Amino acid sequence: MNEKKKGQGRRWEEQTSPGKTEGKTKKRRLTGTQRGLIALTCVLAAVLSVTLAYRAVFVKPELHQKEDPSSSQEEDDDYGEGMRPRSDGTRKSKDYYTVLVMGRDTGGGGNTDTMMLASYDVTNQKLTVMNIPRDTMVNVSWDIKRINSVYNYYGGGDKGVKKVYQEISQLVGFEPDYQVIIEWDAVGKLVDAIGGVQFDVPRNMNYEDPYQDLSIHIQKGDQLLNGEQAMGVIRYRHDNNMKYGYADGDLGRIKTQQAFLKAVIEQLLQVKNVGKINQFSKIFQENVETDLSVQNLFWFGKSAIMGGLSMDNVEFVTMPNTMKSCYSPSVSRQVGKNNWQSYVVPNAKELLDLVNNSLSPFTEVFTLKDLDIMSVNADGSVSSSTGHVEDARAAKTPVLLYGQKTDTKEPEQSVTDGDGNPVDPETGLPVTPEDGTGMTTPGTTTPGTTDPGTTTPGTTTPSTTDPGTTTPGTTTPGTTDPGTTTPGTTNPGGSSSSGSGTQTDPSGEGVFVPPEVTEVPSGLAE
Repeated sequence: MNEKKKGQGRRWEEQTSPGKTEGKTKKRRLTGTQRGLIALTCVLAAVLSVTLAYRAVFVKPELHQKEDPSSSQEEDDDYGEGMRPRSDGTRKSKDYYTVLVMGRDTGGGGNTDTMMLASYDVTNQKLTVMNIPRDTMVNVSWDIKRINSVYNYYGGGDKGVKKVYQEISQLVGFEPDYQVIIEWDAVGKLVDAIGGVQFDVPRNMNYEDPYQDLSIHIQKGDQLLNGEQAMGVIRYRHDNNMKYGYADGDLGRIKTQQAFLKAVIEQLLQVKNVGKINQFSKIFQENVETDLSVQNLFWFGKSAIMGGLSMDNVEFVTMPNTMKSCYSPSVSRQVGKNNWQSYVVPNAKELLDLVNNSLSPFTEVFTLKDLDIMSVNADGSVSSSTGHVEDARAAKTPVLLYGQKTDTKEPEQSVTDGDGNPVDPETGLPVTPEDGTGMTTPGTTTPGTTDPGTTTPGTTTPSTTDPGTTTPGTTTPGTTDPGTTTPGTTNPGGSSSSGSGTQTDPSGEGVFVPPEVTEVPSGLAE
C-alpha cells in the first residue's frame, strides 16, 4: 500500500517537474537566443540611462524668434530714436551662436570694464572673440561717452547690463543671442579647477589696492599660474606709482587677457576636463549670471571638445580702433579739470568687415549705416555713421570757454569713398556730417569766441563787454568769474552749479555725468 503511494507520488512529481528525477530538480538552461535578448535589454537600459543623463547635462541652446521690432516693447527694450539692431535673419550655419561676455569687477565697484563679443560657429567649429575697449566712444546723450560709463549711468544691476547690451548691439549692428556676466572670482576658481594654467607673463606686475582686495606681485616669464595669480595677471594695468605699466594702457591689458584666455581655452579643450563637470557647475552657479543654463554652457564645452575645435580656429581680436580726443563741455566748467577727453574710436571699414566676415551670425550683408559708429570731426564735434547723434550739443562745433582751443588740423582730403566724398583716412567715416539730424558742418572756432552760428544770451555789441563772458582770471565789477557760480545763479554755459560734481544739461536734452580726467594730448592745447 505504501509502496503504491510512493510510486504514484513519484509519477506525479515527474509530470509536474519534467526536469526533476530521483527527488532532485534539474535546472532549466536558457537558450542562446534568450541570453542574447537579456544582454541586449541590459545594454539598451544602460544606454537609455546614459542618454537621459547626457541630455540632462548637455542641453543645446535654442535660438528663440525675436520680437517684431514694430511691436510694442517694454521701456528697457526701447532703442528710442537710435538705430534698431538686426535681431533675426538667415543664419550662416545651422548652429551659429553669438554671446556678449561682460567681466564685472566686484571689488572695483561692479564696473563692466571687460567686454567681449563671442561668435561661435559650432557647425564649422570656428570661434571669434572681439574685445571692446572700455574707452570706446558710443552714441549716448551725456557728455562723457565711454562705453564703460553706461553700466553705472543706469544704476548698474539688470538695467545697467541691459543698456550695455543695447549699446554694443548698436555698435555692431545686431543683437547677440545671449549674454554672460562673469565675476572675476570665477576666473581664479576655474584655473584652480583645471590644475593651473601655463602662461608666459609679459612683464613684472606689482600693484597693491586694499580697497579692491588686490595684491599683485608676479614676475615676468613662462610659469604655471594658480587661480590667485591668474586673477592678478588679467586685472593688472600699472604699478602703484603709475610709472610702470602697459605703454598703450587698457589696450595692452586687453592683449594680455586675450593671450591668457587662449591658454585657458587650450587647456579646457582637453578631454580629461569633461569629468570635472560638477566642479565647473558649482563655479558657474556661484559666479556667473546669464540667460543661458548651466547645461547650455556645458553643451558649448562638449561641442568644442568632442567637435574638434582647434586652436587654429580660435581667434581673439580687439575692435579696430584709433585714439582720438574730444572736447568736453562738462569738464570745462570744473575749475582745474582737463577739458580734453581721450576715446577709442572704431575704424569704421575694418569693423564693418569684421562684423560681416566673422561676428555676425546672419548671411545678410551689413552697411555702415547699420552700425552705430562714432567719429570725432576736425572741429571737435562728433558724428555717427547712422546720421543720428543722441547728444545734439556734441554734434555741434563746441563753444569754448576760457580761451582754450580745438584741434583745428583738418583731416587729409585725398581719401574718398566710392562716391568721391572725402572720408577720414583713419576711421573711414565721412568728414562732413549731415546737417539737420543733430550734426553740423565741420568748422573751426577762434580761441575764446563762440560758434558764429550761436548767440550767447545777454551778449552786447562788439564794443561792450557781456558781464557773463569775462576774460579768464578777471572779473567785471558786480559780476562773477565764469569759472565759478554763485548759488542760485547760472554760469555762462547755462548750467547751474550743484556742487555735487554732476553737471546739469543746459539744454535739457541730456544729463552730464562726472568725467574721468585724462592727460591733455600733445598739440591740442597750449
